Amino acid sequence: MHTSKHWYAVYTRPRWEKKIVAQFQLRQIEHYCPLQKTRRQWSDRMKIVEEPLFRSYVFVRICLLQEQTAVRMVPGVINFVYWNGKPAVVRDEEILTIKRFLRDYTEVRAYPLQPGQKVRIIDGVMMDQEGVVEKVQGRKVYVVLDSIGYALVAEFNQSSLEPVDEK
Repeated sequence: MHTSKHWYAVYTRPRWEKKIVAQFQLRQIEHYCPLQKTRRQWSDRMKIVEEPLFRSYVFVRICLLQEQTAVRMVPGVINFVYWNGKPAVVRDEEILTIKRFLRDYTEVRAYPLQPGQKVRIIDGVMMDQEGVVEKVQGRKVYVVLDSIGYALVAEFNQSSLEPVDEK
């Protein structure tokens, strides 16, 4: 029986990410829900709150054969994200990249995946990462993580990017 653990993206009910994380903790299911601090205006005050970077998504690190049903049984979990008829594996490097982004950049936002040019980042925390860049505007660059279908936005000097030759 195959028992290695991999990261998977789980699609959730809208605004249930934190409730699902609490359930994963109770059930001892390894998970990651990237949160970002953002300012919200109430009628009487401004408040900083933590919101999910990827709305309606939580990542789980599980042995699919042994724990898939347990994940699906958590209230609020709709389904795994599928690719080619199977739950899509999210590479460890992509989870680490998200963690680095959130640690090193204060303004990180997620955007739906769009087609674009392949690039390699040649310096900084993202060094040697390849991704698809939709556009470069000033210092802002859209770096795409393929398996989850989202782009993380960070500021890079244009000189920090080089095109990847597609052969």
